[in-house]
Amino acid sequence: MRDFRRLQVWQRAHQLTLAVYRMTESFPKHELYGLTSQLRRSAMSIPTNMAEGCGRESIVELARFLQIAMGSAKELEYQLLLAHDLGYVQPDVYCSLNDETRQVQRMLHAYLGQLRGKNKE
Repeated sequence: MRDFRRLQVWQRAHQLTLAVYRMTESFPKHELYGLTSQLRRSAMSIPTNMAEGCGRESIVELARFLQIAMGSAKELEYQLLLAHDLGYVQPDVYCSLNDETRQVQRMLHAYLGQLRGKNKE
């Protein structure tokens, strides 16, 4: 079992989730059960799946949860674009969150690559 809090990628994903929550506080009320909820769920799903994967016994299971986290990061990337295009997010905030989302994706990809290398040993 691994301590997810020690993973740099988890720390970045957690900070990203906090930023998404703060950003969506100003969204229109009619989006509460729509885009606001979806953005928060996809952002939260990234570190949540990493944490769950770290609680599993095998590298294969951890890798599966990291792949789910990657899917959530891709969802978040699109939902941020949608929020921007709808005018709910300022361009500078969008750019910052989008960049951070893509950085988390790169870190997840790298971690998955490391796990695949260990699994072959």
